[in-house]
Amino acid sequence: MKGKDDVVDTAEQAITIFSDKDWWTGIAATSLKIVGIILIAVIFKYIIKAAISNVFKVRLKSPLRLSERRENTLFRLLNNIATYVIYFVAILAILSEFMDVRGILAGAGVVGLAIGFGAQNLVRDIITGFFIIFENQFSVGDTVRIASFEGTVEEIGLRTTKIKSWTGELHILPNSSITEVTNFSVHNSIAVIDLSIAYEEDIDKAQRIIEDVVKKVKPNYPEMVKDPEVLGVQMLGASEVVIRVTSEVLPMTHFKIARELRKTLKFELEKAGIEIPYPKMVTYHKDAKPKEIKNKMEG
Repeated sequence: MKGKDDVVDTAEQAITIFSDKDWWTGIAATSLKIVGIILIAVIFKYIIKAAISNVFKVRLKSPLRLSERRENTLFRLLNNIATYVIYFVAILAILSEFMDVRGILAGAGVVGLAIGFGAQNLVRDIITGFFIIFENQFSVGDTVRIASFEGTVEEIGLRTTKIKSWTGELHILPNSSITEVTNFSVHNSIAVIDLSIAYEEDIDKAQRIIEDVVKKVKPNYPEMVKDPEVLGVQMLGASEVVIRVTSEVLPMTHFKIARELRKTLKFELEKAGIEIPYPKMVTYHKDAKPKEIKNKMEG
């Protein structure tokens, strides 16, 4: 009978609680506060991001501005930091509606020390990310090679770096794993074009045609920093003479310029009657007798 009495008492207490107007008023007030905190956090986040965006727009017009690459990096990093801080404050504000967060903050030092031993990789990621940005090793928009990954830097965060390859894959790398970086976007590139000329052709004539063509095409390509240079005979192959042409161009435009120059030079050489070598095959009949071959040659 004691068990039944306990069940009856619990049911009566539940009915009393759910029928209490003050309890429902408290629940409604707490829910409204939580919704208000979330709305304020979202609005505040957009305000902060708009303010950061406006600051960088003003800096673009200032004569004392940083490079565009570095400004893009700092812009995305500040947006990430602002988002983390606003969400952290919002979570603390929501928790304060249910418990005393001062005790949590007081114990954060001990908890943080305990977590630090288990989150050493996270700490290394953040420290490495800080030095990547501080030393300007690479920036958003740069073309880099990190380990076996090569592509354009999409984002540099406090913990990870995102690299998009030219085929569309997005690689997300922990900052602590970045030990060696090759940055292709810092200095000008060199476009290299090797042209094959048949041995039967006049090499000097071919070289003069190439020199005339590269001088004429430079105004058509603003990516060229200097006039293309004809270095001369680069190699004597089995069936061709290779003439090398180089051109200093803006970073990461050498593939485009090399393709365009190669196409133009091939067209002009063919127009001038200079033959581009191609594989040739000589056949003979094994069953033919030497006398028959000699008679045919004499005949």
